[in-house]
Amino acid sequence: MQASVQFYRNLLGLELLYGGERITIEERYCRGDWDIPKSEASRATISVNGCVIDRLQRLKGLTIKVKAGFGTRIYEASKDTPEGLVFPSVRDGKPMRDNNVLSRHMKPAGRKLGIGFVNWRCLRTSHATWLKMAGADVKDAQAQMRHSRASTTLDIYQQFTPESQRRVVNALSGLGSKRVQ
Repeated sequence: MQASVQFYRNLLGLELLYGGERITIEERYCRGDWDIPKSEASRATISVNGCVIDRLQRLKGLTIKVKAGFGTRIYEASKDTPEGLVFPSVRDGKPMRDNNVLSRHMKPAGRKLGIGFVNWRCLRTSHATWLKMAGADVKDAQAQMRHSRASTTLDIYQQFTPESQRRVVNALSGLGSKRVQ
């Protein structure tokens, strides 16, 4: 049971019901249209780290100052209402288009971090690969990625990493040495 469930929408317009360390996706916003997620797997509750929930909570009441001519305008970062978006456009409070989020926020942040190319696909691929490196079961990664088939997670998103292969080979070697003793 989730305690003190609160309703918000995230930067891509996914409705968030969160309590504890879980987020439920109920609705999506894509290129101007609100709709239900495209599959039952996409309409899911996923686990998130508690710091994600803390950051979402801190957005409430945060104000942004924008220089406009000789003055400064102050906007709320996130309205604390049931209809409030977590990451609305500053000017009118409507959902931001995904390509604007990518070009205005994600790509500059990637450049600042020294990451060459950033898009939504590479972010999802990185997440899936990191889940694998952290030892996540394929079904857990599938659920976290909200894929309807595990083959999508395995064949398209999770990538080979030499570190992961070394870890598995070392673990396998450890199993063999236990049997020999």
